Amino acid sequence: MKKVNGLRIALYIIVCLLLPFAGISKDKPATKKAPAEIRFIEDAWNEALKQAAAQHKYIFVDAYATWCGPCKMLRATTFKDPKVAAFFNQNFVNISIDMEKGMGPQLAQQWRLEAYPTLIIFNPQGKPVLGTVGYIKADELLKFAKQGLAKK
Repeated sequence: MKKVNGLRIALYIIVCLLLPFAGISKDKPATKKAPAEIRFIEDAWNEALKQAAAQHKYIFVDAYATWCGPCKMLRATTFKDPKVAAFFNQNFVNISIDMEKGMGPQLAQQWRLEAYPTLIIFNPQGKPVLGTVGYIKADELLKFAKQGLAKK
């Protein structure tokens, strides 16, 4: 009887010592996935201009207000669509600007914005080429982006 109890205790100790290593795998590390949403520069128009010039990319502006319901819907749905995110992250320098703080009011006046959300595509030199106002679904936003890129 003493041998059986001693064997059980030894087996229990071995299992307890090896248990922390049970979940370790020698598989390859997970590959990086593309972001599941559009990556935006926040409230930095001059930085977006610099990046666009350096990367020879168009600029996509999400002009919003914090109180704007359709603006919140864009962020929660359209901007998180995987196809939209992949296309915009590859083809644009994306910037989101709160039009009621920082440079926002000045840019809103300069761009003559009257409602939010306003989505604008600028060429790499900062000249507006296409804009739309209001909530827009993922497939419509992709169409909008392609139209903007086609305007040279």
